[in-house]
Amino acid sequence: MTHPRDNTSIAGVDGKAIQQVVETLTECGLGGMADAITLLLNESMKLERSAFLQAGPYERVAERRGYANGYKDKTLRTRVGALALAVPQVRDTAPDVPGFYPRSLERGLRSERALKLAVAEMYVQGVSTRRVREITASLCGLDVSSTDVSRATALLDEELTAWRTRPLGEVPYLVLDARYEKVRHGGTVVDCAVLVAVGVQANGRRSVLGVSVSLSEAEVHWREFLSGLLERGLHGVRLIVSDHHEGLRAARKATLPAVPWQRCQFHLQQNAQAYIPTQAMRHAVAEAIRAVFNAPDRTEADRLLKRFCDHYRKTAPKLAAWAEENIPEGLAVFVLPAAHRRRLRTTNGLERLNQEIRRRTAVAHLFPNDASLLRLVSAVLCEISEEWEAERIYLNMESA
Repeated sequence: MTHPRDNTSIAGVDGKAIQQVVETLTECGLGGMADAITLLLNESMKLERSAFLQAGPYERVAERRGYANGYKDKTLRTRVGALALAVPQVRDTAPDVPGFYPRSLERGLRSERALKLAVAEMYVQGVSTRRVREITASLCGLDVSSTDVSRATALLDEELTAWRTRPLGEVPYLVLDARYEKVRHGGTVVDCAVLVAVGVQANGRRSVLGVSVSLSEAEVHWREFLSGLLERGLHGVRLIVSDHHEGLRAARKATLPAVPWQRCQFHLQQNAQAYIPTQAMRHAVAEAIRAVFNAPDRTEADRLLKRFCDHYRKTAPKLAAWAEENIPEGLAVFVLPAAHRRRLRTTNGLERLNQEIRRRTAVAHLFPNDASLLRLVSAVLCEISEEWEAERIYLNMESA
């Protein structure tokens, strides 16, 4: 089925707009290209909004998907000059309708993001201003001065700080993860912890809730991070999903003591390998643990776990003791509706985040300080979060 936004065509462009473009080019020649393109883009975006809403301006139709909501000014830098655009806005769309953003601006949007990330990457590497100018000119078709670089860096920090401290709301499911990056500190190279929180909101969409970078002790860092989420308005958490990170257990009990914790089942499977005495037993153990995790309900999972421990108590006593103590931490997900369990029983949903962070931080390899690391990781996560919030609903919360 053709998407309504695919129906926009030049045939619908207002004749007055075409006349203005012709007059501009006739009077100004190539010097009027920026004005001409501005006129065409503004008209094109109006048509695209009408196609998205399935209704023209002031048109009353039953099947419309929302309402026009004015325009937002935007300056887009291009090779022909600055374009002063009026980006159409929409409101009152249905929850399952993706957000509207003109396709004609998507390339410009990516260029802006690429410019910000390029400046951030160069900044954390201590690259010279001249080199930054060369890279941004090649990447975005722009030639920037040292003043532009300083201003862009300041604006990026301001934007990312606002994103990291934005108000939060009801988040039924909270997924936490940590990774480490190399940072120079006090003349030596140390591992710096990067904590990330992802949430499934009450509307069923995923969002990156926050990120924190610190050289502090693990428990102190986790506690400050979780407290910060609560201070920003996080509430309604029904389940926390994470691996067994050092310091997280105590921090979680101090900040969210009543919320059940689901330990990542994937990592539990990996941890079990260290307690298997022989190579020949590995496959059977893995299958037995998987059967526990795939049980239809908690009662059956507990029964299968008991049978597992009884079976290996003599042949692999360390494995049985470990399983008795640790595997129940991976069974909290059974309190959720069956439709939600598969996506919330592990932290595997964060793998893309880690891949994107790793791809970016690998360029810098070693960061001059924790602030530069936070800047780059925040930029990556901010973009991914925006994409998630515009995608289809991740979980149907009506069944919760």
